[in-house]
Amino acid sequence: MQDYHDFLGEILITEDALQKRIAELGEEISRDYQGLDLVLVCILRGGVMFLTDLMRHITIPHAIEFMAVSSYGIGNRQTTGQVRITLDLNTDVSGRDVILVEDIIDSGRTIASVLEFLSTRHPKSLCVCTLLDKSERREVYVPVRYCGFSIPDRFVFGYGLDIDEYYRNLPFVGVVDLDRYKLNP
Repeated sequence: MQDYHDFLGEILITEDALQKRIAELGEEISRDYQGLDLVLVCILRGGVMFLTDLMRHITIPHAIEFMAVSSYGIGNRQTTGQVRITLDLNTDVSGRDVILVEDIIDSGRTIASVLEFLSTRHPKSLCVCTLLDKSERREVYVPVRYCGFSIPDRFVFGYGLDIDEYYRNLPFVGVVDLDRYKLNP
């Protein structure tokens, strides 16, 4: 496995900038959902780091839940367009206020499918909080209520985002220099 320094093109979002913006999002959510029955639904695995930092800044009572979805083939970096739920909720969200917490939205196809799926569970409200938004890649509409950062169409990693399941642990969001990254077979 390559050391990330070998292919890091640039640090797009620093650890300090991430933490500052996540604190702001937590304050916004706390204000907007005061007195409501809030459930944060995290999309695994990329959203875990974002969720754990975000929930530390949400000052109102809230529950958390997890879902896992797949739209990528094994070892593939391009979506297949078909979304599969690989881990479903364990909690009933009917009549509750749900925020879907996601690491990154690009084409929007996966998150739109998850929103459609969750709407069949009859939440009182349902919205999206994403750390990163690649809106220039959007193929379908996604109603993003909370956005950490709008980013350009670059191949990014770190802070929960992986390359072949590695590098999620980095405290920043970096850009891959594709000329220097050796793809795994």
